Amino acid sequence: MKYNEILNKFIQAQALMEGHFILSSGLHSAKYIQCARVMMYPKIAQELCHSLVKKITENIGKIDIVASPAMGGVIVGYEVARQLEVPAVFFERVDGKFCLRRGFEIEKNVRCLMVEDIITTGLSSRECIAAIQNYNANVVGAACLIDRSMGNADVGVEIVSLTQMEIQTYNEQNIPEWLKAIPVTKPGSRNLI
Repeated sequence: MKYNEILNKFIQAQALMEGHFILSSGLHSAKYIQCARVMMYPKIAQELCHSLVKKITENIGKIDIVASPAMGGVIVGYEVARQLEVPAVFFERVDGKFCLRRGFEIEKNVRCLMVEDIITTGLSSRECIAAIQNYNANVVGAACLIDRSMGNADVGVEIVSLTQMEIQTYNEQNIPEWLKAIPVTKPGSRNLI
């Protein structure tokens, strides 16, 4: 799937939003990718994840289980696991740390793929990978629909992305005046304002 095809699917699902957003990293942006919007359409989710699964199998190989961080990675991880025909589990934050709940388990030495919706700084991915490693699983790679880091995030394993997308971000001290004039929204699942 080519970049323009992917972008059109996000636009069609109204998943590429414009405004003033505070990202999970604390950075500000005039654009936000809401993957949940694109994943709400099963046919689009299936198509996007099919292309991602092709890249995963070409670059990483055999996978025994998929693990994702909640919330953003849950649906993407499930669909990738469904297409790989392996189990899917997700980690939830309890007292600020990722843990498995709901009877989920990861067996020792399995080949585990960590799947996210979007990787920007890689913080959630690194935290999820560390949690997976606490189960003595072999984290063989990470995968995401959108790599906003443009290949610069270091999560400790190879990242396979459906595509990369650069979106300008600003720290608190460098927010342009035109962006300051727009009411701020925090669309992520962490620390809602």
